Order: sequence, then C-alpha cells, then structure tokens
Amino acid sequence: MKNMKQSKLSALLILMLGLFLMPQASKAQEMLMKVNTDIFPKPEKGFKKMVIEVPYSDSDKNKKIEFTVGKMMEVDGCNHYGLQGTIETKDLEGWGYNYYVFNSNGEVISTQMACPDAPKRNLFVSAQPNLVPYNGKMPIVIYIPEEFDVQFKIYTSNDEVFRALEDKSSK
Repeated sequence: MKNMKQSKLSALLILMLGLFLMPQASKAQEMLMKVNTDIFPKPEKGFKKMVIEVPYSDSDKNKKIEFTVGKMMEVDGCNHYGLQGTIETKDLEGWGYNYYVFNSNGEVISTQMACPDAPKRNLFVSAQPNLVPYNGKMPIVIYIPEEFDVQFKIYTSNDEVFRALEDKSSK
C-alpha cells in the first residue's frame, strides 16, 4: 500500500515537472534558434527597429509572410487610402542576412469620392505589402520611421502543384 502511494506520488510529481519543464524547454530551443538582433545596425535618428519572429516548423517552405508598414488614421467612411513610401532590401554584410528599410515622407493618397454622410473610421493606412519567405529560424528586421507600425500575415500552402492549361483558341 505504501509503495503504491509512493508510485502514484512519484508519477504525479514527474507529470507536474514535465508539464512545467516542457514549455520552458520549447522556449529555450526556440530562443537558441533565433539570431540575436543586436547584429543588425542601430536605427538611424527618426527610425525604429521592428522585428517579426515566428516559430520554426517543418513546413516553413510552404509559408510566406506578408508585412505592411502603415499607421492608424481617422479617415472618412468611403474612400480607399494608401501610404506613399518605398521598401529597400539591404544586406547585413558579413552575415548573409537581409533586412528592410521603409522610407516615407508620410504622404497619403486616396480616392476622392464625396461621402459627407459616411461616418469616420479608424483604419490602418498602409503602403504596398511585401511578401517575404517564412523562416522560423531568422527574425525579419524592418527599420521604419518612428510614427509608423508594422502588421503582418502568414500565408500557408500545401505541397499540391497545379498545371495551367494552354488556351488553343488564340492560335
């Protein structure tokens, strides 16, 4: 009876210890895989460094990340808006990694529909999106002007490949 209680207590203790240590080991493994962002340049005056980190998986090759730079703005309720700006891909010399620099004078373009009765709305007004490879072992580093922010989406595909059909009617 005493051995049975000790066995149950030992099993419970091992289970609790495993539940506590498993997430810690996973976090430690993930932290070891990531590159320290201190190797990237310090942001220039008026800029900030944004970092996108995503978890590693065996299906990284089937994923892409789309990031956009923009800012929340109060706009009218019917027009479409876009932030003027350019993204530049730069090489982290000596490391073989890329990083991105977004430059903008802050100008916003929009359609010009009249909609005096449409209520105002808060909208993330962004520049053109950028599609980059997903890499769970490397952070994506983006330098942006201080007044902007970065949002991103993750796109996933399967291994299925399709073939386009030839349009023979155009011959």
